[in-house]
Amino acid sequence: MGNPRNNMPKGLPFELKDYLTLVDLTGRAIRQDKRGYISANLSPILARLNIDQNSWLTLTTGLEQQFGGVVGNCASMLLYKREHKHQRLHGMGAAKRLLNSA
Repeated sequence: MGNPRNNMPKGLPFELKDYLTLVDLTGRAIRQDKRGYISANLSPILARLNIDQNSWLTLTTGLEQQFGGVVGNCASMLLYKREHKHQRLHGMGAAKRLLNSA
């Protein structure tokens, strides 16, 4: 596939905030009647989700270490715990730390 090289860098060659800006701007440039369109009146994705950039980076680079089989904010995780009759869930501390305001 393509032209792979041994010395290719791992990951994207720019910062997360720049990548998210690129995705956001691309979605806003897509025609309204097409899949992937983002309305111009919507705030950026992380702002809409109420997740700060540092928390997002921690989540995306260490999801398995931060959470077990369930990921979400505290309220969602507590609801899951109650509905599935679990005594505890791995990740409640991460939910409070990283997604508390979500």
